[in-house]
Amino acid sequence: MSDSESLFSTDTIQRSQPGHSRPFRKIMTGIALFFTICLVAVIGYVSAGWKLEDSIYMVIITIFGVGYGEVQPIESSGLRALTIMVIIAGYGAVIYTIGGFMQMVIDGELNRALGARRMTKEIERLNGHTIICGVGRMGSILAKSLYAAKKPFVVVDCDERRLKAAEDQGYWVINGDASEEYVLEQAGIRRASVLATVLSADATNVFVTITAREMNPDVMIIARGENPKTEKKLLGCGANRVVLPTAIGASKVAQLIMRPTMENMLEQLTSEGAITDELGHFGLQFEELQVTAGSTFVNKTLDKIEVRSDRGFLVVAIRRADGEVEQNLASDTLLLEGDAVIVLVHSNDIPHLSEKFAAKGIKITYRGVTAEL
Repeated sequence: MSDSESLFSTDTIQRSQPGHSRPFRKIMTGIALFFTICLVAVIGYVSAGWKLEDSIYMVIITIFGVGYGEVQPIESSGLRALTIMVIIAGYGAVIYTIGGFMQMVIDGELNRALGARRMTKEIERLNGHTIICGVGRMGSILAKSLYAAKKPFVVVDCDERRLKAAEDQGYWVINGDASEEYVLEQAGIRRASVLATVLSADATNVFVTITAREMNPDVMIIARGENPKTEKKLLGCGANRVVLPTAIGASKVAQLIMRPTMENMLEQLTSEGAITDELGHFGLQFEELQVTAGSTFVNKTLDKIEVRSDRGFLVVAIRRADGEVEQNLASDTLLLEGDAVIVLVHSNDIPHLSEKFAAKGIKITYRGVTAEL
């Protein structure tokens, strides 16, 4: 079983479902049985000529063993048998009810302990996963997207209410301060490929970034920044990318004001991953070409990778090895080792692209799957 499969296994789903229904039914059955015994005993004493209040009092002191003595002398064998039945059955119903309650308490604690142990074991087996620090509004949306894409991840937060909601969704969670080394160690920071710190406080995101970078120099850190001035600090502390939600939101509003038609079209295309489907209707799709060591395209310009076909392809952007993205590219833009070339290409031209780059030592990555050509 892969890491992503184990992340969303049935054990996780079962952990979020109620596990105390059987003890609860046992408690309700015991209570119902207790009151039935009391009712039958009261009717028996009343039938023997006792007053109703004396009958109820006799049943109570008999079941709970108070030891006040009989309300009236019990001389007949029938009343003695009834009293014996009340003592045995009443005690049995009480013990049965208490046993159900204790089982519910013990099962709940045991399930929580076993669930935490199982979660720890699963997290220890994760490799190349994502660590989400903070499961507020932004963190919840991020976790939901990764969950839908079946990407393994661990959520770290101090808020027990948020963690409970995240665990009910089937996520792996860790309760703790993400800026503490032992918490990140539990989350598998040394095996993680990405850490996203999306906490609401910029200072906390800075501390998390510093700690994570010291523990894993190779992990990609994506940090959230509320104040634009924090961006430089986060990058200086080791973050690879900084996301400014306020700036992104303001830019979106500006585009809606200045270019409403274009923005509406893009919103329709990108909603719920529809852009891939929409492009597919036109026979188009995105491809990512990774320039690897030994490739003949290293230190060559873009015009060297042009593919002449009936329709050609469009170089959208280049992501440099340091994470910088370049757009609006000129034909003399230089390719370097470790660059990723993102192109928009017709589906029918993909075999031609593969043949073109197969002998050049370039890997093609599409939708997270990398193939050596």
